[in-house]
Amino acid sequence: MSSIQDNIDGPPVGPSGIPLPETHLSRALDRVIRAVGEWSSWIWTILMLLIVVQVLQRYVFGFGSIQMEELQWHLFAVGFMLGLGLTELRERHVRIDVVAEAMPMRLRLWIEIAGIVVFLLPFCVFVIWWSIPYVQESWVASEVSAAPGGLPYRYLLKGVITVAFVLLAMAGVSRLSRVWAAMRLSSRSARA
Repeated sequence: MSSIQDNIDGPPVGPSGIPLPETHLSRALDRVIRAVGEWSSWIWTILMLLIVVQVLQRYVFGFGSIQMEELQWHLFAVGFMLGLGLTELRERHVRIDVVAEAMPMRLRLWIEIAGIVVFLLPFCVFVIWWSIPYVQESWVASEVSAAPGGLPYRYLLKGVITVAFVLLAMAGVSRLSRVWAAMRLSSRSARA
């Protein structure tokens, strides 16, 4: 493992404990994912301010707003979905590494590859494939909220589903390229 760690050109080892070198592909994909993730992190600040305004409006001034309620839900959904790719990139998603910690590094790398190829990428492709017609129907119908006085442009919110899973797939491809590079480094060090 130390020989892989010595050849790492990139960020420190993540919570998984697997040292992964950067690749040209991972750098390019990570740049896009980070930009969207950092931009979308501002949504949480806006959401908190909106909640404070909504609470003041309701309990101090005695009136509520369906549009404000829906805007909170929409901002939460957008913030959560656009953060999926960055969460994968930074290894902040739920992982079960307790068992894997005792495994040899090469086996852990194979498990990473299998997890990305068998679970993550097919799931992303499935969601993208089925979300496109869902968004198209909403766009064509110029879908709006069903609630009286609700928000217009519901199709924009639904469009974020596709964008979010494209970003998550990009993060998966980025990680796959990094795991593959680590695998190649470990084979070289095993031969040396």
